[in-house]
Amino acid sequence: MTENDDAKMIEPPQSGLTRRDLIKGVILGGVAISSSSYLFRASTLAAQTSRGTGDRLLTINVNGQQRRADVMKQETLAWTLRHKLGLTGTKLGCDRAECGSCTVLIDGVPHYSCSVLTHTVRDKKVLTIEGLASPDGALHPVQQGVIDEQGFQCAFCMPGFIMAAVAFLKANPDPTRMELAQGLSGNLCRCQDYDKILTAMMRGAENMRSASRA
Repeated sequence: MTENDDAKMIEPPQSGLTRRDLIKGVILGGVAISSSSYLFRASTLAAQTSRGTGDRLLTINVNGQQRRADVMKQETLAWTLRHKLGLTGTKLGCDRAECGSCTVLIDGVPHYSCSVLTHTVRDKKVLTIEGLASPDGALHPVQQGVIDEQGFQCAFCMPGFIMAAVAFLKANPDPTRMELAQGLSGNLCRCQDYDKILTAMMRGAENMRSASRA
């Protein structure tokens, strides 16, 4: 075998396809696949809606009012409240039942609304942060306690804490600070301002006791 024969064995076969052409082909192929996938999902959703398998008109009791909304069967209560009923006081944080920012009361019991399907509350009473104040505009004692003590930093988590505290204080109107901390342990604060939050919630408990004696 000659030196020229060795060189021929090492050199790759010449097909006329450059590395640039190969990369362009891969990129264009990926774009085409992504586009077709997007169009398929969009057309499927449109077809489901046109067949009547999409939204369903429901009536739910929210803050003492009968509210109607078109709801998907897999739609969460948090999504319905925020995006269908305009009640944006209910915050969406983790959206997986961990942070408590979306806490609302359902028949007086606190629930993470991001993990509750809207169609399951049709025969129940939902209370959000917007429904706490009295008809004359007076704040709920817990809300007033937050203002008195300036209990939050960014306040994104505030509605969830307030709703959880309202439910807890109805059952435990005179808790110790440790008992209240345990009662609110299902709510997280990204600013980690827990000491101020507990002080505000304790003031709220005091305000509730004063209101009940008045």
